[in-house]
Amino acid sequence: MIAFPLEPAAPLDADAGGVSIGIVGAGQFSGSFAALWDLHPGVGGLRVTDLRPERARELADRLEGATVDDTFEEMLASDVDAVAIFTQRWTHAPLVLQALEAGKHVYSAVPMAVEITEIEQILAAVERTGLTYMMGETSYYNPATVHVREQHRRGALGRVFYSEGDYVHDMDLGFYAAYQHSGGENWKATASYPPMLYPTHAVGGVLGAIPARAVSVSCLGVPDDRDDGVFDREVSMFDNDVSNATALFELSDGGVLRTNEMRRVGYPSPIRESRFRFFGTRASFEQLAHQTVWNDKEESRDISEQFVPGRGDVDDADLAGVDPALHAAFTSGTAAVHDRTRLPAAYDGAPNGHEGAHHFLADDFVRAVVTGERPPVDAWRAAAFTAPGIVAHDSMRDGGRRIEVPDFGDGPAR
Repeated sequence: MIAFPLEPAAPLDADAGGVSIGIVGAGQFSGSFAALWDLHPGVGGLRVTDLRPERARELADRLEGATVDDTFEEMLASDVDAVAIFTQRWTHAPLVLQALEAGKHVYSAVPMAVEITEIEQILAAVERTGLTYMMGETSYYNPATVHVREQHRRGALGRVFYSEGDYVHDMDLGFYAAYQHSGGENWKATASYPPMLYPTHAVGGVLGAIPARAVSVSCLGVPDDRDDGVFDREVSMFDNDVSNATALFELSDGGVLRTNEMRRVGYPSPIRESRFRFFGTRASFEQLAHQTVWNDKEESRDISEQFVPGRGDVDDADLAGVDPALHAAFTSGTAAVHDRTRLPAAYDGAPNGHEGAHHFLADDFVRAVVTGERPPVDAWRAAAFTAPGIVAHDSMRDGGRRIEVPDFGDGPAR
């Protein structure tokens, strides 16, 4: 894998450009990013569209000067420079491809795709058009990933031979309400979404810290026994009855990565949804819900304070309709390990989320479009974060058979 890009040194010049961005999908998640782009000095205008027009109008009314498009096609036919896709998970790739073909830069919520062929098509379209594609993976700026990425650069861990990334988010803690909000009457059919097809909050946090890729995987799943109609194969549009899955990956650097995707788990996911462990020949890093520890061969140090995200004031209107169990994810701010000096001054005190990731993600996309530079989680890194889960899902469906993960390369030189 390519070396990680250097972090920007300073805020983007306010006169760098006036990028216009179209928000596709006005659900619970998109409003947080729309508000940040509305504040960004490099953004000149916003448009909004949703299959439910009233939701599009409601979001646009909260943004300064935003306009509403009746359809996605109408938005693509406009002079908007870029689109940001916040729709149902399995719809991302088709909409991304449609936008790239229309000549628009694209920001996509995770995951990049649900099929390997979709990843291949997106990479081909980005390479052919030269447009920016960025996947909004929050774990790339998770405090643990930021810290370990820097420690790895310095060689502090030695050779990292084993790592873990878990996404532990119980359905009871906000997901029922989220699926009901987005899925309507048939929400149970979509709430059975396979755990390993949403892998990037776990896999991306590890591969965002160490420069390796997944080479092969073996995965096992645990069939659900809640018997409430969710994860019922007869109801599921994905033919899925598995709520928890565990995968073991071989990495390109000779190391091993274990990851868990859990949707039925007695764990306080609002405190820390994604958690990580890295074991190296010189030192190791371990996380629990509240505690973060750095170990070497002589001592163990509690470094938890560096990873506690701040909490900011949030307008209740911005969280309207969001289940209280999800509020923490939408209100957490940056931690001590984050370098905020590269962010726009307008973001000081602005709503943040996912342990400080939202500010960096929103700024990264604008920078990429304005400067033409590849964002940290560009199409090729997005593929490296997404494809392992797709192949892990296939392995799980085949009894845990070990399967190779395709290598999509690094793309054009940065």
